[in-house]
Amino acid sequence: MDDANEATVVDLVPDTKPRRFVFVLLDSFTLLCFASAVESLRIANRMAGGPVYEWIVASEDGAPVRCSAGTIFQPDTELTDLGRDDTIMICGGIDVQAATTKRVLNWLRREARRGAVIGGLCTAGYTLAKAGLLDGKKATIHWENQDSFSEEFEEVELTKSIFVVDGNRITTAGGTASIDLMLKLIADDHGEGLANAVADQLIYSSIRTDQDTQRLSIPTRIGVRHPKLSTVIQMMEGNIEEPMSPSILASKVGMSTRQLERLFRRYLNRSPKRYYMELRLQKARNLLMQTDMSVINVALACGFASPSHFSKCYRAQYDVTPYRERGAQAARLSI
Repeated sequence: MDDANEATVVDLVPDTKPRRFVFVLLDSFTLLCFASAVESLRIANRMAGGPVYEWIVASEDGAPVRCSAGTIFQPDTELTDLGRDDTIMICGGIDVQAATTKRVLNWLRREARRGAVIGGLCTAGYTLAKAGLLDGKKATIHWENQDSFSEEFEEVELTKSIFVVDGNRITTAGGTASIDLMLKLIADDHGEGLANAVADQLIYSSIRTDQDTQRLSIPTRIGVRHPKLSTVIQMMEGNIEEPMSPSILASKVGMSTRQLERLFRRYLNRSPKRYYMELRLQKARNLLMQTDMSVINVALACGFASPSHFSKCYRAQYDVTPYRERGAQAARLSI
């Protein structure tokens, strides 16, 4: 895209004060969520024919920060007092628990008391929740972190939306959801015309809203379009802590247990019981890797009444016991 050849410029009211964003990069932040947000603002300025947005980049102490892809970024500033009209965007990524330090939390609480609009991109919804900024509010976070988040922050109304704006708190699911969020903010600030012009420049032909969910539909995910199979898998995913028996699942979709068995064997090459077990163990692994829940509580949260049975099933699936998995994760976080 050649900036010298200007595309259609949206006509805006002149002399509007630019809205400033402060992007705070946490260690191992996701590059895509940060870049998508900044590029949306840059293109908005270009299409508006002037600076309607400004931004600076900060880190906890002003030192360079490495993103999850390995690239190092030099911020403009450290965490400091901001203007009342600034919009803060925390950029999270891998191991967000370790990156959420006391200094970051205290700074966020102080800025929240000053009335700042504060957002969390990708996994940084965890950081906002840890600071107590999402209590009683709707929020979202990357689907891979939803299990651990809901276990730790019961006072937050967690959704599966790609982004959520609840008052002066903003959260996104990560990745390209930053584009959708920014397009909404641009539209709110300056109208749909500018937002659509930005989307066109980004070759972003399907703008999503906060009503869109993060994950692909079950048929798309499993590569099978069978309504009864999709319904059964949806019930499984919604009943991890208290698993439903194959006979009950079958009856819910008007099938016999034998028919359900044949359906799973035909399309997924495994029994319903095996598929259900894999779902439960995947949630268990997420909880072990992302929370400090005890192994026993993880087992209970995933429908295992016996810790020994849980350990046996976990080892059969991942070739490591849940206790060793937890120890290995703790060692990684301490590096």
